[in-house]
Amino acid sequence: MAGGLIAAGIVLAGIGFIASGRDQAVLTTQIDMRDNTIVLGGVEVSEVHEKAGVVTHKCAAPLPVGETVHGKLDWARRFDHMQQHSGEHICSGLICARFHCDNVGFHMGADTVTIDFNADISWEELLEIEQTANLYIYEDHPIDIQFHRGAELDKIDYRSKKPLEGDVRIVAFPGADCCACCGTHVARSGQVGLVKFLSVQKFRDGVRIEMLAGRRAHRYLSACWEQDVHVAQALSVKPTASLAGVERVLAELSALKLRCARLEESAFAQTAAQYESKGNVLLFEEEMGGDSLRKLCDAVTKTCGGRCAVFAGADGAYKYAIGHTDGDLRELTKALNAALSGRGGGKPNFVQGSVSASRAEIEAFFNA
Repeated sequence: MAGGLIAAGIVLAGIGFIASGRDQAVLTTQIDMRDNTIVLGGVEVSEVHEKAGVVTHKCAAPLPVGETVHGKLDWARRFDHMQQHSGEHICSGLICARFHCDNVGFHMGADTVTIDFNADISWEELLEIEQTANLYIYEDHPIDIQFHRGAELDKIDYRSKKPLEGDVRIVAFPGADCCACCGTHVARSGQVGLVKFLSVQKFRDGVRIEMLAGRRAHRYLSACWEQDVHVAQALSVKPTASLAGVERVLAELSALKLRCARLEESAFAQTAAQYESKGNVLLFEEEMGGDSLRKLCDAVTKTCGGRCAVFAGADGAYKYAIGHTDGDLRELTKALNAALSGRGGGKPNFVQGSVSASRAEIEAFFNA
């Protein structure tokens, strides 16, 4: 294939990039072809795979066979993966040591990292781990990565999901974790920056933890802080008092809702008294919630001695509630929905729904 083009399975004679099965995410890379001073074109590498010791690169466009290429990593993305993965090492090591459990699942997503453990861990316990992990990060411990085998490997107490033979790459975070791993890691714990747990939930026989590290954690906390500042300004309190401010507003809102409900009940009772023994009643109201609509209809139905139909809203969009203590509204509702582009139903003596019609069209239906 000398002189030909190939894109689906480019094999480099020299060192390439880590295959996707050996890293936490497919690495986005750039390959620039250069002939001394001429740049022949930048081509994106979408996937890197290894099979039988051969690493192949799937590229967005073909490259001439035999040419020299220069690979360029997306370093910001690579370092992000290093921070997330190293942060996971520290947290997993501390958790496994404290709870005598195993890390049984790990996924690095585009936004967050999830880790699964076969143990019950409470949120309060997880926050203690977070504090210890961040202290370890601030102490800036050097990370040790070595290959071991045989008797030498047998002497090391390390985490691994399966038995390993031959040369085994041991990644040690002294005092926090020791694990067989072929991923990418920072050189010192301080480069992780910080770790932040977001949630813990029951998952299978243990828990699933959601976390962030490094720049991702900083961005997340910065966004939360900015939002908290805006909330605090809206409540006229300091950012550190925003929770108390929200609780105060919620209490005030609850009291107002209770007062409004009482006033509404009083107004509905007065309306019901106006229509006592009036027979069939048709009422139009401004827009109101479904619960209020039902209560008004129910109050008038009990006094009018006939059928009560209440429509709330405006032309083209009305909600309705219809009640008849001793009546059967099923046929009426069916005809109403058909004539007024409506939807709804309920019990034989009480129905609720909506229509796309004007007040005049509704009045014409009931007066027919």
